[in-house]
Amino acid sequence: MARLSLLPRDDAFFELFTEAGRNTLHAAQLLDRMMGTWPDDGGLAREVLKAEQEGDRITHDIVRRLNTTFVTPIDREDIYGLATKLDDIVDYTEEAADFLGLYQIEAPMAQAQALTRVLVSACEQLAMGLENVRGFRDLERYWIEIHRLENEGDRISRDAVASLFSNGIDPMVVIRWKDIFAVLENAIDATETAAQIIEGIVIKNS
Repeated sequence: MARLSLLPRDDAFFELFTEAGRNTLHAAQLLDRMMGTWPDDGGLAREVLKAEQEGDRITHDIVRRLNTTFVTPIDREDIYGLATKLDDIVDYTEEAADFLGLYQIEAPMAQAQALTRVLVSACEQLAMGLENVRGFRDLERYWIEIHRLENEGDRISRDAVASLFSNGIDPMVVIRWKDIFAVLENAIDATETAAQIIEGIVIKNS
């Protein structure tokens, strides 16, 4: 049975989470476009940075509201944990975009493009789940699919790192691509952690 309270609850958190979910998807889609057109940036890196700054703004709004709200619709630690993890996704996405320029990447590896597509798919599932989290029902399909995508990302990342060491690639190039693969995997992992928090929220409120 859901918790009852005689005090009003601030349901604006759900709107902010929906906003955050859409922003993670927007950032991932921008990175995917970068991976498909690089080195022709076309200003996409700047747009990813704007999405990262928007993520910071949403996270700040959530934390500020959390600090000024007496009764919350879900547990405070879940609100903070979910907000932080959604912010992490966009931070890692922006970091991957930044690495393309910082490391002077000539052309993206196919595995990096594949990882970015996995990230987009995971963010799509996460955004849809966040749009429906208010009702605490029928969300299982989202976290199950995100878990599957995270496993797929792990496989692609392992294959990518193995290919770096099997083709006689320059050691400096290996280091750069290992960093990019790692940050893309971190972004995908963060989507699964966010999905796990949503699963916990559903269990607590069912």
